[in-house]
Amino acid sequence: MKIASLTKYLESIAPLQYQESYDNAGLITGHPDWDISGVLISLDATEAVIDEAISLGCNVVVSHHPIVFKGLKKINGHSYVERAIIKAIKHDVALYAIHTNLDNVYEYGVSGEICARLELENTSILSPNLKQDPTGIVGSGMIGDMKISMPMAQFRQYIKDKMQVTTLKHTRVLDRTVAKVAVCGGSGSFLLSQAISAKADVYISADFKYHEFFDAEDHLMIVDIGHYESERFTIDLLYERIRNNFRNFAVLCTKINTNPVKYF
Repeated sequence: MKIASLTKYLESIAPLQYQESYDNAGLITGHPDWDISGVLISLDATEAVIDEAISLGCNVVVSHHPIVFKGLKKINGHSYVERAIIKAIKHDVALYAIHTNLDNVYEYGVSGEICARLELENTSILSPNLKQDPTGIVGSGMIGDMKISMPMAQFRQYIKDKMQVTTLKHTRVLDRTVAKVAVCGGSGSFLLSQAISAKADVYISADFKYHEFFDAEDHLMIVDIGHYESERFTIDLLYERIRNNFRNFAVLCTKINTNPVKYF
């Protein structure tokens, strides 16, 4: 099985044209005509993950985050990005990133996976990109209804249980029940106004800055669960999709926690 077959499938569920202008999704190292010996799935294509792929006999790493975001003027091993690229090329490991294009799709998308974990119903794109698709199934974030509404204070524990996190950052707990929830995997503060306009009771995302928490203004509760934590189940999402569509090679999930943020 050629890498081209895998990338064609991935780009059928998350077309490259759906990625943001700053992004670098797609095949970063390797060649489409290479035969696949195995695929390792990770959130990040770090040097440690590439070492893991080599040890497992996998010559393809499919990650959510691209190891290269900006142009590299030198590749001499000075940074972790350069070292990862050097190792991948030296050992013939193809690196493929499926990033904001996977964020921006309704079906199989990152935010959709969060909705599934929270068991939300009647879901839709929070900020649809109607230029990309007039039917509203492409865009940023998602919003949905709780099966059973619950007090906001209780909902905090519900998030921790469903998203398997131990720590939450959030704004003031309001005296209301949670019936409608907006979500966005990764850095989602840019969608706060849309979540408020959509009458969400809670907005779950990551990477809010201090002053951005003030912008909730008691319209809803912002819950910041962490960037890695909001996207970690993307590994499972990709594993299920690839494994169910290809039987010609091994598909494995990384055992390395690539989260650079530690908690004490």
